[in-house]
Amino acid sequence: MGALISLVAVAAIVLLASVGASTGDGLRFVFGVILPGVAFAVFLGGIIFRVVHWAKSPVPFRIPTTTGQAKSLPWIHNNELEAPSGLPGVIGRMALEVLAFRSLFRNTRVEILPEKSKVNYIADKALWAAAMAFHWAMFIIVLRHFRFFVEPVPAWVEMLQSVDGFFQIGLPVYYGTTFLMVVGLAYLLARRFFDSKVRYISLPTDYFALYLLLGIALTGIVMRHIEKIDVVQVKAAIVGWASFQPAVPVGVGLWYFVHVTLVSALLIYFPFSKLLHAPGVFLSPTRNLANNNRVRRHINPWNPDIQGHSYAEWEDEFRDKLKASGYALEKE
Repeated sequence: MGALISLVAVAAIVLLASVGASTGDGLRFVFGVILPGVAFAVFLGGIIFRVVHWAKSPVPFRIPTTTGQAKSLPWIHNNELEAPSGLPGVIGRMALEVLAFRSLFRNTRVEILPEKSKVNYIADKALWAAAMAFHWAMFIIVLRHFRFFVEPVPAWVEMLQSVDGFFQIGLPVYYGTTFLMVVGLAYLLARRFFDSKVRYISLPTDYFALYLLLGIALTGIVMRHIEKIDVVQVKAAIVGWASFQPAVPVGVGLWYFVHVTLVSALLIYFPFSKLLHAPGVFLSPTRNLANNNRVRRHINPWNPDIQGHSYAEWEDEFRDKLKASGYALEKE
């Protein structure tokens, strides 16, 4: 049911953009200029607000997730990547987590084997591979789109395009990241459909994000390889938008507005969804703290200043009641 609701929501966005693009120049200006501007403002403001809010949250204790020996006595070998004791270890661990999804690589799924009637833990490398393919492909695609925002196109963007289209399949060249992004998204979506355990815990928002991303990828493919659009007009419009001189692109067709509307919906949705794990991982105390609890004492700054009360003072305070009850007193 959640998958259907999300699909209807994304289809409604596509339909709205299609109607707006077909109606007239007024709505084309709304969907091609105003909506992307509002979406970018919400995206940027939402991320700043959430990140600042997280950064201000106090973390008095060291609570990193560890799976290795922490630093303690000199003769005990510690594992700096599993339980970092200082900044270099934290940086190394964070780099592996962000760039290679290290914790996901170790992920296992639980299966109950009927023939043996026992629980079995199986490595789930397919999930790791799909996640890596999708995230890295999307990151490279976003970098490639930088060519629409500046003139002349930076050399590093042209080099990235050359590497991405190395096989030179078709004309225009079919980029490898396009294939990887679609395949990765298709696997992540199929996993929510066909894995009963994942389907049970999936919310409509989980499907919505995948449908949005898949819609953005597919409309991009349509614009590049099927209903080809005037890239010069698109770049002129985007450069004008980035330089605060907005203009509606001419001769770009329906798919451009559908693509831009889906991207705008994703930007608006991003700061309020699980997708914000992208910047959130850097602020997670389970990842960005050194595990030096055995090296250094950490005191909670929230603890109140407690005044001590010795046993002798306690005995003096309740002497009469203690004596009446027959309690043995240390001082008569």
